[in-house]
Amino acid sequence: MSWAGHAERAALLACAGVAAEVLFTALTQPSGKRLMGYSYAWMFPVYALLYPGFRLLLPLAGAWAWPLRAALYAALIMLVELLTGLALRRALGEAPWEPSYRGKRYCALGLVRLDYFPAWAAAGLAFEAAYRLLAR
Repeated sequence: MSWAGHAERAALLACAGVAAEVLFTALTQPSGKRLMGYSYAWMFPVYALLYPGFRLLLPLAGAWAWPLRAALYAALIMLVELLTGLALRRALGEAPWEPSYRGKRYCALGLVRLDYFPAWAAAGLAFEAAYRLLAR
């Protein structure tokens, strides 16, 4: 497959990730009946990392039982959230999601919400399904 084909698939997964984040924030943060959700432009390249991530992971872990894959995906997503958050903090002075994470009980370094582990596990399986669909 050409580089352009891989870039297109990464962009599609990034769009799915940003859309899922908008839906998640609409459902989990108070905004009344309007269900206003949001994301950050910075998240597009972060979610685009899903494509090469699954290209590397599935040959190794694709046959594992789904609970093990879900836990692996959640842990890796949170690691990437931490690393990209640190990079954005260094570049911008603060990661875009830091203000909404600040002061939360299970927040690590102001960048990762450990209580979101189950949500990231479910999202990881959904992203895996999307990747498999795109890889056909």
